[in-house]
Amino acid sequence: MKKWLSALALTSALVVGLAACGSNNGSKDEKKIVVGASNTPHAEILEQAKPILEKQGIDLEIKKFQDYILPNTALANNEIDANYFQHVPYMNSVLKDHKGEKGYDFVSAGAIHIEPIGIYSKKYKSLKDLPKNGTVIMRDAVAEQGRILSIFEKAGVIKLKPGVKKIDAQIKDIVENPKNLKFKADVEGGLLPQMYKNNEGDAVVINANYAIDAGLDPVKDPIAVESKENNPYANIITVHKGDENKDTVKALVKVLHSKEIQDYIKEKYKGGVLPVNK
Repeated sequence: MKKWLSALALTSALVVGLAACGSNNGSKDEKKIVVGASNTPHAEILEQAKPILEKQGIDLEIKKFQDYILPNTALANNEIDANYFQHVPYMNSVLKDHKGEKGYDFVSAGAIHIEPIGIYSKKYKSLKDLPKNGTVIMRDAVAEQGRILSIFEKAGVIKLKPGVKKIDAQIKDIVENPKNLKFKADVEGGLLPQMYKNNEGDAVVINANYAIDAGLDPVKDPIAVESKENNPYANIITVHKGDENKDTVKALVKVLHSKEIQDYIKEKYKGGVLPVNK
């Protein structure tokens, strides 16, 4: 009897041990990826990828964020596995601000789409029509200033310091400003569409995701849009360094680069969001 009980105990321990090993090496969690994303267009694009990944045995969970701060905080704290809302220049500015802090070791796992930024005005038809001493309302992100100011320079409204890289340019780098335009860069991005609708300022610079979310057409409504050629501001899948090699991350990026998803982006956003594959 004692021998039988000992054998039973040994068998039970073996089963439990095998189950534990199985849970560590082949659990559902290892086939799950949690991605933080802006509502539009990022979460919408991820929703299209979800059933494709499900067929591959990968559970994609999408956590939506309303701002540009919390998705990186959540990633740094390992509350999510990746985020999808930012471009490399913005990511690099965040890494610089949090240099040496635990968890801020982000890298790009792949670029997915570009959102050409637009300048909106209810009062004027072009940048050249802006009045002297006019006010331009911008988002409170230094990493965005270069791309915005490049639009004004291309229109001949301002000139930037010779030799400064457009991607690094800031308001302080303006050397010629005949209209004496006031660039106000202290507004949270989500508030910009409402400021435009309220007719505040002479021009408002709005990122395409916020424009779409507010019911604006980022192709037809702006009085000026940044160039789509050689645009370094592609939105990326951001992960911790090393995680770009995880199977779930590689599968996610591959699906987002697929023809099915790229066709969806083209059809859904009509040029307001442009797919990339790099």
